Amino acid sequence: MEDLGRLLTAIVTPFDENGEVDYSQAKQLAQALLESGSQGIVVSGTTGESPTLTTEEKLRLFAEVKSVAGHGVVANTGSYSTRASIELTREAERVGVDAVLVVVPYYNRPTQDGLYQHFRSIAQSTHLPCILYNVPSRTVTSLSAETVIRLSQIDNIMGIKEASGNLEQVARVIQGAKKGFRVYSGNDSDTLPILSLGGYGVISVASHLVGRQISRMIDSFLGARTEEAAQIHRNLLPLINALFVLSNPIPVKYALNYVGFPVGKPRLPLTEPDEQSKNIIGEALKKHSIDLPLRAPK
Repeated sequence: MEDLGRLLTAIVTPFDENGEVDYSQAKQLAQALLESGSQGIVVSGTTGESPTLTTEEKLRLFAEVKSVAGHGVVANTGSYSTRASIELTREAERVGVDAVLVVVPYYNRPTQDGLYQHFRSIAQSTHLPCILYNVPSRTVTSLSAETVIRLSQIDNIMGIKEASGNLEQVARVIQGAKKGFRVYSGNDSDTLPILSLGGYGVISVASHLVGRQISRMIDSFLGARTEEAAQIHRNLLPLINALFVLSNPIPVKYALNYVGFPVGKPRLPLTEPDEQSKNIIGEALKKHSIDLPLRAPK
């Protein structure tokens, strides 16, 4: 199973002034992220505004990011439809991505057995490594630890992005899953606690801005420099909190525009931040060094 790295960024989708996907800027951003600490890129996830992207836009984004990243490109192909998820996964495999991220089905609220069969069916439809994505704050339904452990026995289900905030569940998964199954933090604020339980890394939003610092925190922890890792974690928490003052990706898109890396506005139904939220994000940015190399659009 290919090593995708410990720090993956869930990349935003840049839009131009007409609200169309800016593929050139998406490639520039992917390159900038890889130059500032990220080892891989998750495309068209929650942060990438997947619900408002067409299938054609997603597939082109997968291809464009892959063309600059080389490896470590993870395509979000999951939805509330097993059949549609399989179709998009197969298309993503043809494009040449390195792995897929598959979210817990939202809205239709399946049982745990339904979740098992959903993820098994997708994994069996592809040769690609699959990363489960548990984010009950958005999907309502949560993958139980028992279901994750069961799914971990499927050869190409390589790990999970855990955004439940439930550290007890994370611990149970790490304890019971097959050897080599990788648990990625899905919340930036949980990265160090999950590492301390035996987790593997993070699929991050904050790494758009502070990727080198997050990478240094991970390396410090793995190198048994726990106080150094804890200090970095504590220093980053105010910025992390500011980046989630509103629904992701509203704050991080504003932050990128603020620091000088244009990514446009979110697509409706997401809107730009209110003035109070802008002030919170701006003040946090002023107090932190930014790792992202800044480039104007071509």
